[in-house]
Amino acid sequence: MDTAIEVTDLHKRFGRTSALDGMTFTVLPGQVTGFVGPNGAGKSTTMRVVLGLDAPDEGTALVSGQAYPSLRQPLRLVGSLLDAGALQPSRSARNHLLWLAHSQGLNAQRVDEVIGRAGLEAVARRRAGGFSLGTHNGMDPEGIVWMRGFLRSLAAEGRAVLVSSHLMSELQDTASHLVVIGRGRVIADTSVADLLAAASGDQVFLRTTAAAQALTVLERAGAAVVATGPGTLTVTGLGAGRVAALLGEHAVPLSEISEHRATLEEAYMGLTRDAVEYRAEPAGSPGGTRGTGGTAAQAGTGEAGR
Repeated sequence: MDTAIEVTDLHKRFGRTSALDGMTFTVLPGQVTGFVGPNGAGKSTTMRVVLGLDAPDEGTALVSGQAYPSLRQPLRLVGSLLDAGALQPSRSARNHLLWLAHSQGLNAQRVDEVIGRAGLEAVARRRAGGFSLGTHNGMDPEGIVWMRGFLRSLAAEGRAVLVSSHLMSELQDTASHLVVIGRGRVIADTSVADLLAAASGDQVFLRTTAAAQALTVLERAGAAVVATGPGTLTVTGLGAGRVAALLGEHAVPLSEISEHRATLEEAYMGLTRDAVEYRAEPAGSPGGTRGTGGTAAQAGTGEAGR
């Protein structure tokens, strides 16, 4: 069975606000795909359309070749979580899963298997309203490690896994593919490895006691060289191996050399710089909040925040 999630030319407006403007991508089976973008970029709206919770003005969203509302027992094919707090607080965790299971023709044994896999046997019969915040979202260090392995295991079973998160460091360790969106459109649809390679920019950092000599040798070889501090240079246009070989040939002393490796956060910030709809002022800037001892937050309202 083809378990891909296919999003094709989705358009969606909420009043005068355009939430989706030709959104198109495919989540392939066998890999974890990260789905990222600034607040208001259209992530939640896209996922709601995939799950049949919102209807698109144009375009299609298919799961295994079918629209979600046409699936007879959708939870046998698609698992989803848009809101970790979407639990009836007086209902136990087990009973919450039981009613979901019964609605799909699944029995209590499957519920207990799922509870055991998540390691929640001890609290399964406790009211959800009494759970700690950490139990609700599972994002303590142990929970993060477990979730990372769980998502990878689902992909290894041939499932299509789509994860939307602002935790770039976690996505870098979990996802193999990335869909970056902004203002309702796809900005990048590529592997995490290729994105990081492009963002790294073929830069080499080196430290030497003969910076002037090193600069001359490397520029003659066609590299762009910038002095970034006493005895430190940043080289563009030559790989680390070639830089080391050239300096060795000319007896230029070298105490440190390393290739620049961009993080996913750096790559993401570079891609979405012009697609940020809600931008906070830097701390300490005029108009910023300071000296109050409290916290400040910016949030989109109405449909514009979806």
